[in-house]
Amino acid sequence: MLIDTEQIRLLASDLCSWGRPPAKGEEEEVQMTWNTSVENREVQVAVIGLGYVGLPLAVEIAKTDLRVSGVDISEERVRETNEGKTNLTDVKPEELKAVVAEGKLIATTSTEQLSAADAIIICVPTPLNKTKDPDISYIVDACKAISSHLRKGQLIVLESTTYPGFTREVAVPLLEESGMRAGEDFFVAFSPERIDPGNETYSVKNTAKIIGGLTDECGARTEALYSTFISNVHKVSSPDAAEMVKLLENTFRAVNIGLVNEVAQMCHKLEVNTWEVIDAAATKPFGFMPFYPGPGLGGHCIPIDPLYLSWKLRALNYQAQFIELADAINTRMPGFVVRLVQDALNEVGQALKGASILVLGVAYKRDIDDCRESPALEIMESLEEKGAHVEYMDPYVPSLRLGGQQRESVPTNQDLSTYSLVLITTDHSTIDYQDIVNRSALVVDTRNATKNVEDGRDKIYLL
Repeated sequence: MLIDTEQIRLLASDLCSWGRPPAKGEEEEVQMTWNTSVENREVQVAVIGLGYVGLPLAVEIAKTDLRVSGVDISEERVRETNEGKTNLTDVKPEELKAVVAEGKLIATTSTEQLSAADAIIICVPTPLNKTKDPDISYIVDACKAISSHLRKGQLIVLESTTYPGFTREVAVPLLEESGMRAGEDFFVAFSPERIDPGNETYSVKNTAKIIGGLTDECGARTEALYSTFISNVHKVSSPDAAEMVKLLENTFRAVNIGLVNEVAQMCHKLEVNTWEVIDAAATKPFGFMPFYPGPGLGGHCIPIDPLYLSWKLRALNYQAQFIELADAINTRMPGFVVRLVQDALNEVGQALKGASILVLGVAYKRDIDDCRESPALEIMESLEEKGAHVEYMDPYVPSLRLGGQQRESVPTNQDLSTYSLVLITTDHSTIDYQDIVNRSALVVDTRNATKNVEDGRDKIYLL
């Protein structure tokens, strides 16, 4: 039986009761109702997870006058958000304060708020466990929380990185424990996060968003919502395709970084300058894209996401050889750096055991405070295991916990002559590297941060 126009109007005016699965012929009219509600900013959005992905997204949504509830298990993070405070580099404090003050963004630890939302976006961590298998416990918990509060008509979008098939095979069955059917009673899509921490050019708003709906209507509703706060939305045919897009992007980077990390080891054997070779190759205007070596992979995406794909493929009796080889090479880089430090010290007649080493930069990339999966941490622990005394300096990371101990960054004006060697593991742009070299006895540079240094190059050992 078809519902009439008056019923459609009433449903649109009461979003909490809106969402009865449309009968044949109703889809276009009901979709128009959803679009109108989105355009009129009558839709409420809940974002689960207020970390590096969720908070920038929640702020961007709130800036469009949609009402947003941020849900997080951390009481401290919720309190800071409601006070308009954050230490995330991708959230402008003045924008956060504005949307909070206007009541457009409210944070809570309670999942009760999920029942009032018309759209729920999941932005929780997806790490690896100790055996490098996917840890999906955070997503499972989020889906179970949603299921217990699920009502008809809600749109559920998963942004947390997963393996192809996860949305259909795991998330949807968990949500359907509510007794409702995905694609009929409620709507599901996958839209991979594409946050690049510290990127001043590309943000949430102007980075193209991939959307894969479980059904055509799921995709259409997601596109209508995301188009209000994202400049460019690109739909693919399914959640599986959207999941694969994310993994391809980061596998591409991991494999190419693995290649140049091996090239760096080759150049070291051949006594050739790695950076000179890469820069020269990059002069070719076609057929070459420069990637650069480093002390290892860091961050939440590149070291982890490709392994989600290889794990899934192992279950299908397929070995993802490029991924596993790149992971093996990249994983060995911290050990290679430790050997490089040892070799540099040997050149000046000093042993690693008993040496005093300053690690310059512990964030996993330049100009951010994120230490997740940072290779610098593994290098520090390895150096200490070999008997070195290790301290660190990082203007973005005033303190960290390592090896069960709380560590404090030494001040930037520290007397560097007291150290046997300074090891550059993160090339922060705020550091004066000529000054570092001038004040150091010996420098090992894993990032080519000293490329513009002219004086004291005889002190520098490059990766």
